[in-house]
Amino acid sequence: MDNSRLLAILAAFAASAIYGVNHTIAKGLMPLYIEPFGFILLRVTGAAILFWIISLFAPKEKIDNSDWPRILGCAIFGMVINMLFFFKGLSLSTPINSSVIITLSPVMVLILASILIKEKITLLKTLGIIIGMGGALVLILFSSGENFNAPNVPLGNMLFIVNAFSYGLYLILVKPLTKKYHAITLMKWLFFIAIFINLPVTYTEFVAVEWTSLPLDAVWKMGFVVLGTTFMTYLLNIYALKQLSASTISAFIYLQPLIAITFAISVGADKLTWIKGLAAALVFIGVYMVSVRKTKIKN
Repeated sequence: MDNSRLLAILAAFAASAIYGVNHTIAKGLMPLYIEPFGFILLRVTGAAILFWIISLFAPKEKIDNSDWPRILGCAIFGMVINMLFFFKGLSLSTPINSSVIITLSPVMVLILASILIKEKITLLKTLGIIIGMGGALVLILFSSGENFNAPNVPLGNMLFIVNAFSYGLYLILVKPLTKKYHAITLMKWLFFIAIFINLPVTYTEFVAVEWTSLPLDAVWKMGFVVLGTTFMTYLLNIYALKQLSASTISAFIYLQPLIAITFAISVGADKLTWIKGLAAALVFIGVYMVSVRKTKIKN
């Protein structure tokens, strides 16, 4: 294996590791230091500032007028609904549940692709969708209603489903734009627009934060979510895509639950039960059945 491919694999792994750890780190901040919606305003504003700064060193591009409606849709589904529902769900549920359900995103992409762009769904993929969704339903229906720092687990799990659906729609909408514009160009505009769409919903919780009295532990964790989870992961995946196929990159999403579960248990933020184990197995099997054929062809 040459060095460039090895570095690309390490970059993709690092991005998944950051995502996996984020489930517990972000959860630990809510609602003690910041409410979930206020966290989203911090996240999109911080990321927008970083992407605009880095855009000074990227190619200068003008967005065609005909592409603005699609960009607006990408911002709504990728940086508004997606983020709001995930963080609200995380405040209500547990890190392990969120990390398991997030792997349904490839399933959601397939369902939406079949509806929007008429992509054919095979019998194997249909069975995978049913099994994967079954695993998510196990988490929703059989999880206890309330845990420590998880006041409404079933509702939180349902919000994760909406998050996965919204992110899947975002991926379909943004795909044509990625072929036309530089990644930094897209990100700086998407996050900039997301600030103003999120503002009415998130402003009250954002200003309620006692910023001057935050302990150092909370500050570095917030910085991790903005700089690591929102900014660095995207740059790492862009770097990895230079050497690896998109299907290979997407396969790294399956590392997230493993990393998230290990980290959550190690710091005492969650515990693994047989219900969560069964649900995780069903989701992994379903997602594998949905993506196995595509993976074999591209790799």
